[in-house]
Amino acid sequence: MIIDDHEIVRRGIAEIVDRADGLTVVAEAGSVAEAVRRAELVRPEVMLVDLQLPDGTGIDIVRTLREKVPDARPVVLTSFDDDDALAEALEAGAKAYLLKTVRGAEIAEVVKAVAAGRTLLDERTVTRRRADHEDPTADLTPSERRVLELIGDGLSNREIGERLGVAEKTVKNHITSLLSKMGLQRRTQVAAWVAGQRAAGWRG
Repeated sequence: MIIDDHEIVRRGIAEIVDRADGLTVVAEAGSVAEAVRRAELVRPEVMLVDLQLPDGTGIDIVRTLREKVPDARPVVLTSFDDDDALAEALEAGAKAYLLKTVRGAEIAEVVKAVAAGRTLLDERTVTRRRADHEDPTADLTPSERRVLELIGDGLSNREIGERLGVAEKTVKNHITSLLSKMGLQRRTQVAAWVAGQRAAGWRG
């Protein structure tokens, strides 16, 4: 069963799943309410669940159906690479967490593995991800943090220098230092990182 509020996405996933040997799409839904109602009727083996839906989240579906259709094994398929969402999905009972950037063949492989009883994420994976995703700005000085924010605002080195009342060379030194501390190579990566942090979270 595929649960996603974007019909085009749903149809695309359905096509991939239907083409795979041994897999059949038994139902589709575009909201939490519709998903719960249809899942109770068709009792799917595996559910591909999007996180953001018009009347709630995929987590709501996973929690509700854990009691109503306990044999249905949920797989979260989302565009949010978000540790909180991952941890919440796992806690609710999801058996796998896939990003929509995956190849089609990989979706089919995961569905088959989950249908066969495997869980493709465990607590250790989440703990390790959390360790890997520690705040890369933790070691920055207050000046470096200010420079980081201004890079995110799209200011040039000269403009940052003017804003902070320091020489352009000092700004460059700050950038060299913060790149090193954050494990990045280029200024553009810093801008992209800041943009990512400012974007709405998965519940946005």
